[in-house]
Amino acid sequence: QTQVEESGGGLVQPGESTRLSCKASGAAIKLFATYWYRQAPGKARELVATISVSGETTYSEAVKGRFTISRDNGKNTVYLQMNSLKPEDTAVYFCNAFEGFWGRGTQVTVSS
Repeated sequence: QTQVEESGGGLVQPGESTRLSCKASGAAIKLFATYWYRQAPGKARELVATISVSGETTYSEAVKGRFTISRDNGKNTVYLQMNSLKPEDTAVYFCNAFEGFWGRGTQVTVSS
């Protein structure tokens, strides 16, 4: 069964860092582009970062320079390294892979 599962969220203080993981099973995550989205309370889900099959990465303007998406083919996992976190980064973060498979999301709360 093809699926993805996010992990690594939690409560972090402004300015700190954390890393999210998107672990895939049932298929090789490297065969498709993978996306990280986030959804804050009362807001629409927004695309945060993308990694293509070839490894090219793109970011939203809101996170460019602070977040890094990467992939470990051996672990079948895509990561989102989040640095210099701000309260406005508070959201549920979702992984989307295999052309439409969504995880359940992981909560990231940035607060002092």
